[in-house]
Amino acid sequence: MTAHAGWEERFDWTALTSILSLHISFTDVSVRLAPPIGSRRAVHSTWRHPFLLYHKFTISDNNKRVVMSRLAVVFGGSRGIGRAVSQLLAQRGHRVVVVSRNKEAAQATAESLPGEQHLGLSCDVSKEENIQRAFETVSKTCGTVGYLVNAAGINRDALLLRSKSEDMLSVLHTNLLGSMLTCRGALRNMLSHGGAIVNIGSVVGVKGNSGQCVYSASKAGLEGFTRSLAKEVASRNIRVNLVAPGFIRTDMTTGLEKEEAVRRIPVGRFGEPAEVAQAVLFLLESPYITGQVLLVDGGLQLAL
Repeated sequence: MTAHAGWEERFDWTALTSILSLHISFTDVSVRLAPPIGSRRAVHSTWRHPFLLYHKFTISDNNKRVVMSRLAVVFGGSRGIGRAVSQLLAQRGHRVVVVSRNKEAAQATAESLPGEQHLGLSCDVSKEENIQRAFETVSKTCGTVGYLVNAAGINRDALLLRSKSEDMLSVLHTNLLGSMLTCRGALRNMLSHGGAIVNIGSVVGVKGNSGQCVYSASKAGLEGFTRSLAKEVASRNIRVNLVAPGFIRTDMTTGLEKEEAVRRIPVGRFGEPAEVAQAVLFLLESPYITGQVLLVDGGLQLAL
């Protein structure tokens, strides 16, 4: 006989399909159910479960699927792919911290997300002290990080002979070093309970491309970093993966010759940020996948 014995008798299983939420605090699990058909009394049950901490659960009434709600931090979350990821995570019931260099954009994005208690923060990922402050704020105001998505990135495309040293450093600091530092900050938060990290790379980091030596190097480095970190932290129940998009309809691709670029893509079109977000969500929620690179490029790598 365990300390939890007896809660099954108090739990009204007939109301399971009408469940609204299952909120887990640091000490108790509190279940609130809508009243069963024909009953005016809502069902409430509380029991202690030390293993299931830090999380909120929701159960979809449509498909009876349990979704574990986590705190997700999305760097570069106010624009493009990062914004699409923030929106999808919020739709899934996760609490989202939108991090952007522009504080107003981050806060506006957070306020536009479905659900409650989302947060917008300002952070320049090329500066270590900014990242430290961001995670300190998250820990104090939001709690324990479950998901990290690194979608912040810049490009300074040019042939190598025409590339300026300051542009090289800016790209490497933002795209590679910035993601390394945010991962380190999140790991300190995840070590006690596990989590998942998805870095946003690029098909260019996998295949290379003329005129993008520096950008390609930053994304290729991020791929190697992702695989190595996945090996380091797998035993702590932390998974690390990378999504490598191709041509996606964002600010970064506005200057491309669309017709020429589309001819190189087997599916015949640019991708949408929401399609990359679906891949990110898949990797975040897949408990047996780590150290992988998922190409979301419409088959572009086949033509490079």
